[in-house]
Amino acid sequence: MDLGLKDRVYVVTGATRGLGNAAARELVADGAKVVVTGRDEKSVAEAASALGPDAVGVAADNADPEAAGRLIATARERFGRFDGVLISVGGPLPGFVADTTDEQWQSAFESVFLGAVRLARTAAAELADGGVIGFVLSGSVHEPIPGLTVSNGLRPGLAGFAKSLADELGPRGIRVVGLLPGRIDTDRVRELDGLSADPEATRTAAESRIPLRRYGAPEEFGRVSAFLLSPAASYLTGVMLPVDGGVRHGF
Repeated sequence: MDLGLKDRVYVVTGATRGLGNAAARELVADGAKVVVTGRDEKSVAEAASALGPDAVGVAADNADPEAAGRLIATARERFGRFDGVLISVGGPLPGFVADTTDEQWQSAFESVFLGAVRLARTAAAELADGGVIGFVLSGSVHEPIPGLTVSNGLRPGLAGFAKSLADELGPRGIRVVGLLPGRIDTDRVRELDGLSADPEATRTAAESRIPLRRYGAPEEFGRVSAFLLSPAASYLTGVMLPVDGGVRHGF
């Protein structure tokens, strides 16, 4: 199936590793060009180099108010156009309510929530008919995850923002989509499993609750991302799509 991605240009944040990187790899594999971002300059350069000539890296922090405009300008300057953005942010620190300080809440709000809102708002002003804004969120949009209090607080709010944005931008032909990853085998998920006394047992127990009985591979998430961002998904907007092996049982 031709997704229609050839020569389309996307900004992918948080793309030095994990889910953002998986999405960037699949976009490039299907013919798109990408601007990949992350906070560490060396990691960004390495990620862009690994993706090849159809990628350029820009070190940027989503919490920086100037980042959004700079990333979109880079897409236009380097590749001549801008077709969409996938907003992926590293998960906030794990912890329970009593463990989380005001400073940690504020820092996470600036990067995870406000940074995403700012980037989406800037992209919306720059996109034309056929453009797309994607958010990498979490299964916590539907059900809180124990030990991830900050994520539980912020991700559902972003899903609500995305749904509102989809309604507002739909008449202009701009789509807004969300992805809700479950247990994808990334460094982040392995780190969370590693917080337990027995990481292997924790993973086994988690897999037993997934209908497909395994963690997802990053490339599986990446392929879903590439499809949702592509013209092949042109009649999908406002959707929050679980990529979780069936772990969400609600309709």
